[in-house]
Amino acid sequence: MVFLQIFVGLGLFVDTYPNADKTHDRTFPYVSVMLGNGTLTYDHDRDGRTTELGGCTAMTRNSIYDTFLLVRYSKNKLTLMVDVDGKQEWRDCAEVSGLRLPTGYYLGASSVTGDLSDNHDVISMKVYQLTVERTPEEEEEEVVTIPRVDDMLHGGLMLGFPVDVEEEGMSGLQLFFTLLFSVLGLAVLAVVGLVLYGRWKENKRKRFY
Repeated sequence: MVFLQIFVGLGLFVDTYPNADKTHDRTFPYVSVMLGNGTLTYDHDRDGRTTELGGCTAMTRNSIYDTFLLVRYSKNKLTLMVDVDGKQEWRDCAEVSGLRLPTGYYLGASSVTGDLSDNHDVISMKVYQLTVERTPEEEEEEVVTIPRVDDMLHGGLMLGFPVDVEEEGMSGLQLFFTLLFSVLGLAVLAVVGLVLYGRWKENKRKRFY
């Protein structure tokens, strides 16, 4: 299956290699959750930090044990748990509240690599339907068409993750014209000032005659 850079839905990423600054405190392999709205992409160069909703370190690479990931979505709350130590015990990894996903799910698995590569086998994916009672207020909620997280605004869409905003600097041509017009403006002000000062001195001289 081909990895889609832009997608709509929930993405679960198992990143086995750090591409960003390797001095940070994040240990790899790292499992992260991302919400795709049709415009965002997973930033491989920054290990998905700009679009991450949550995640944790999970030693899924070259393990002697079978590794398991569990995703539960109920009442607009996502819970991610891992079992990678061969202890048959689930460990909390990430939790996202206020998550709203559209219905009509499609499940898929894909992969992408750079210069370094590994072999990873997806043995199985099991899906279970949860039966949850809904309140009258929940029944009247609007139909979700684009995934979002409540109370988090980014790029005009409701999403829930921190994003580093890089200020766009001026180009060389823009900087040149900015300096040019600044110098011309100062020159005009200087000329006007000299003219006004000359007239003031002339008027002052006439008063003595």
